[in-house]
Amino acid sequence: MKKQLFILLSLLFFAHQSFAQIQKNWTWGGPLHPLQQQFQVVHYHLDLEIFPENHRIKGSNKVTFHAEDRLDTLRLDLIEEYQVSKVIMDGKEIRFEHNGDVLDIFPIDCTCNEVEIFYEGETPIAIRPPWTGGFTWEIDELGNHWMGLSSQNEGAKIFMPCLDHPSSEPINGVDLFFTVPKSYFVASNGRLAAQEDLGDSYRYHWTSQYPINNYNVNFTLGVFYEASKVYQSVDGKEIPMHVYVLQQNKSKAYDLLQVLETSTQTLEKYLGPYPFGDDKIAVVETPYLGMEHQTINGYGNNFQFEKVGEVWADWLLHHELGHEWFGNKVSVKDWADFWIHEGLTAYADWLFYLEHGGEEAYHQKVASVRVNIRNLRPVVSPRNSHSDFAYHPEIYTKGAFIIHSLRYLLGDEVFFPMLKAFASDERFTYENLVDTNDFTNFVQQYAEQDLQGFFDLYLKSVRLPQVKVSKKGKRGYAVSLPNIDFAMPVEIKTSNGLERHVLSATPVLIRSDGPILVDPNYWYLLDRR
Repeated sequence: MKKQLFILLSLLFFAHQSFAQIQKNWTWGGPLHPLQQQFQVVHYHLDLEIFPENHRIKGSNKVTFHAEDRLDTLRLDLIEEYQVSKVIMDGKEIRFEHNGDVLDIFPIDCTCNEVEIFYEGETPIAIRPPWTGGFTWEIDELGNHWMGLSSQNEGAKIFMPCLDHPSSEPINGVDLFFTVPKSYFVASNGRLAAQEDLGDSYRYHWTSQYPINNYNVNFTLGVFYEASKVYQSVDGKEIPMHVYVLQQNKSKAYDLLQVLETSTQTLEKYLGPYPFGDDKIAVVETPYLGMEHQTINGYGNNFQFEKVGEVWADWLLHHELGHEWFGNKVSVKDWADFWIHEGLTAYADWLFYLEHGGEEAYHQKVASVRVNIRNLRPVVSPRNSHSDFAYHPEIYTKGAFIIHSLRYLLGDEVFFPMLKAFASDERFTYENLVDTNDFTNFVQQYAEQDLQGFFDLYLKSVRLPQVKVSKKGKRGYAVSLPNIDFAMPVEIKTSNGLERHVLSATPVLIRSDGPILVDPNYWYLLDRR
């Protein structure tokens, strides 16, 4: 009977979890609603009181916007779980409707460009953070509340009223105010401008003037130990560097700080100066694995450092830090191009192994990823994709592998300067959002090569070049890639060693005293059957 009861309870539990996941499976992106095409967000001024005892927030968000014409309806996004108490414009309460996850505001007849929304409610709970996000509330080992927020696939509407679309970033940044019970700290974006003692609570003011993607607006609550230093960037700028860890982990804080510094130095070498030098470089320990929150990356990898060459590394920290360049500085306007965030950052992970472990360590890392690429979906999704559709494993793995292939195709002398140049080009950074064509056109112009066939095949299809080898006489091998309509250089191992040959659908004759091996170092994803 106990066993039957256990099974029944388990079924009920999983049924509840499944139901909850359906109810909480928010997404964002897709086609931008016509009402939201009529204005641009300039700045967010978020002011929240956080109640860890009952998992609630209460406060306001002042949205500064720009519109060419007078708006009859200002449409924002805010999940229906929150209750909107009032909306203020020009010092007056104005009419609004909050239906579902849509907040429609009806501006008064004025030249106002600000609206303040007051709201409160119990926060949505993350089901499987950070992949299915929300708020994660825990109690740490010392009995203190600990809260993390993740919203990459849900958008910022799960914690604030906003225009929730990847094409919308507040171009003048954010000001973030948090009031919390005394003894608690809130780590957030930008720099800490002020800390106010209110008697039984603290109020923190964080500010950043950089454009910021909605899901990168973030805050983490806890009782933390802080380790810090001043970091010297490659451009000479001195930048504050911080790590915030739980008190029980303070003995590991300075090791984590050193790992953070090593990763920053490595990324700067390949991608250029740290993008947010006026703010800070920081990570905060979170009750979930991690996430790339601009200037305050979430870290929950339990200090599982590994030795790479002569340095210590943490793959999770390095990956999330890499997003400061690809994802935070270089941002897409449509989730169809999600791979630019994840694929280029995942490739930057491999560069850590190249820098500190050499070519052998780099290729070992590539091989460990390659075996898990199933090539099930194109890397680039259809235009106007929602986040839950566009987000899949191969935007990381195959996306990174395509960049790896570019390294061989272009050669190191072109490839590495090109990568840094793209991450540094003002046409593609900060408020200037990008798409896949921006990247592929830039690479072709920089390299002065026509690579469109390569990009179309690998980014927009699941086809792979088929390798065909036919024996010709005693020492000849005819090699071709019969199913492609372009040519690309491929490494071939012969009895004379490694040779570079340009292959296409037209066979090329290779001379070797013994069997040859096409692409022995796996620079490309190929159909080798």
